[in-house]
Amino acid sequence: MQKMKQETNNTKKFTELFSQLGNDSADDQKQKVEEMKEVINEMDEEEFKSVFTKELLNEMDKMIKERMLLMGNAILLLKRIRYCNVLKNIWIPCFEESSLNKRFKKMIIEEDMKKDGKNEKLLVDLCECYLTLDKCFSYELLLICMLSILKAASDKEETDEVQKEVEMALLELSSLGMWKKIDQELYLNEIKEIIQYHQEHRNLTYLAYQSAWEFLIKRLRLNENLNEVLANELHSGREAARELEELSKCVDWKRKEEKNGRIEAKEVIIIGRWIDIVDNYLTWSALWNEELAGLISSIVQLFRASRDNYREISYRCIVLFKNTATNGVVKIEGLLESGAFDLILEELQQSTMDFITTFNGLLFFIKLTRRLNEEEDEKMEKEKRKELKRKVLERMEEEGYEDIIISFHEVLNFHIYQRFYYGLSLNISDYFVNV
Repeated sequence: MQKMKQETNNTKKFTELFSQLGNDSADDQKQKVEEMKEVINEMDEEEFKSVFTKELLNEMDKMIKERMLLMGNAILLLKRIRYCNVLKNIWIPCFEESSLNKRFKKMIIEEDMKKDGKNEKLLVDLCECYLTLDKCFSYELLLICMLSILKAASDKEETDEVQKEVEMALLELSSLGMWKKIDQELYLNEIKEIIQYHQEHRNLTYLAYQSAWEFLIKRLRLNENLNEVLANELHSGREAARELEELSKCVDWKRKEEKNGRIEAKEVIIIGRWIDIVDNYLTWSALWNEELAGLISSIVQLFRASRDNYREISYRCIVLFKNTATNGVVKIEGLLESGAFDLILEELQQSTMDFITTFNGLLFFIKLTRRLNEEEDEKMEKEKRKELKRKVLERMEEEGYEDIIISFHEVLNFHIYQRFYYGLSLNISDYFVNV
């Protein structure tokens, strides 16, 4: 393995432990892997990327080939790397060309082709590791991995060991990109059963349940008929709101958390994952119900709780509001009644306002303004549009919105020219509702 350019205590410890693996007995080797897993937990992004390299993977493959590293221990290490990669929200490149990835690919195909004596546990482990390393896999391998991992995720046994495996399986399913077209008959009944069983028995961890929803919502982009299932069968709005409220109670929002490379509070990470997938859902959803209005209200409360000490969470919320305003299915009344409208008006008046809030807040109002114009939204009845315009104008006047926009105009003019505010309009009238 290549020498690290600039070793830290964590990278040095990891390198030392890794170099010793080939000299250990099976039990000692497993103990070293457990120590390496703890070191990975402590790494920051730069440290993580410095050890998780193609050279590391090729060296692991060489050690497996020479029987210096047990396959089971290699899998344990890779699964920990994957888990921390997700929780630390670190982007990692595709390791398609690594020799270890090619080994996993070959083993998956061979194991799946077995008619008798198939090792289902090994197949799941191989698939999870393979999805970690390769983002360019074929549709055939996608199906093998998805079906195998989905089967593991369906285990209802409530022991800690099984639930950890279920959590990992669902976490891997959630990583499957939204542009992967998958026939819904291959997964829908199984993932519905996982979600509905949890709704009745509360058997999954917070992260596992969020991951199950993420996998399903990502499929919505290419399977529009999932709208009915999500909204009316599985009650997506109600469930997401409940989960966010429960998780929010577990976080001390008044205390700013120092990361220093450690995995931050798990509840905060899961909240961030929920916001991102709810953002996708509200952007693509083709059905509206009151549960979704309640969900937006929960996001408003989350923004208020997080904006002082957890800005990354509040930033995700404000981006969600902007994206939601674009979807004509999302009722403008819902944005008014949920408090999202008032919240953004309040934020635009803050003297300490930052770029992200300014940019997304102003785009929020541009998008709503366009939707309230008759030629932009022909589906809205004339009288209903008139009443909505009246309500919107009253709120804007109460909060001094016109003065805010006028005060921004010269600044915006300069920044748009400098391309700092790409997407915002130079025409001041675009920020107002025309009666």
